Amino acid sequence: MARMTATAWGPPIDVLPLFAREEQALVSVLTDLDADQWAAPTACPGWTVHDVAAHILGDKLGRLSRDRDGYHVDEPREAEPFPSFLHRINDEWVRACRRLSPEVLFALLVDSTAQLTDMWKRHDLDELGGPVTWAGPEPAPLWLDVAREYTELWVHQQQIREAVGATLLDEPEFRAPVVDTFMRALPHTLRGVEARSGRQVGYTVTGPSGGQWTARASAASAAGWTLDRAAPTSRSPLASVTTDADTFWRLCTRMVKPADVEDRVTVNGDEIVCATMLEMISIIA
Repeated sequence: MARMTATAWGPPIDVLPLFAREEQALVSVLTDLDADQWAAPTACPGWTVHDVAAHILGDKLGRLSRDRDGYHVDEPREAEPFPSFLHRINDEWVRACRRLSPEVLFALLVDSTAQLTDMWKRHDLDELGGPVTWAGPEPAPLWLDVAREYTELWVHQQQIREAVGATLLDEPEFRAPVVDTFMRALPHTLRGVEARSGRQVGYTVTGPSGGQWTARASAASAAGWTLDRAAPTSRSPLASVTTDADTFWRLCTRMVKPADVEDRVTVNGDEIVCATMLEMISIIA
């Protein structure tokens, strides 16, 4: 594959060591669930804890089948938008898995993460693969695709934990990489914002899971903006947004809307650009 410097997505992030620990945390929650908890509704409309666990399994097995084994059988129907295609096949899988007992589902889940990690370890993660659509339509480096996969597993585990009243997986070692990965959508989010080369916008996420990021307008970038993991150097950035880590990841996954968390967000500068930043989505929607 071709290689490139992924300045549009900021510096690489390595989440491979986290997959096994994230899975262990999920296993610790699922192990002690009773029948009522497996049937508890989650933040995913219409999906129970069992359904979300089945979706996690489907994601893992699907990645192994496509990326390791080259097995491609699901394709969008004629004129079917990609998000609609994903929603349909996810729903079909979850409905089919409702025939599986929690015990069978659990056993299948714990056998897949190690295979995924082994698969990715055999690749140069700086190589370009397919797009991470919420970060832009162009080919993205594999490290971003792997990080995206980690964020999805983490978010779904959070939804399961919330549904059964378990402690959330908010330790910085687990949540900080999610915040860092989600921020890679910022340049694509700003693609419609016109600004002279060098203008900056800043996004700060407070707390031990957070940090500071700056997007810079650049005529040389295909998306028009590049991303750095640093505070703005400009004394008067075009716009800046500050919020906490919990609010940030929920905004990026549309679990909350900007209007719902106005008291947890601070904005400065151009109001339209700030509103655009708060509409950032780091999932396929």
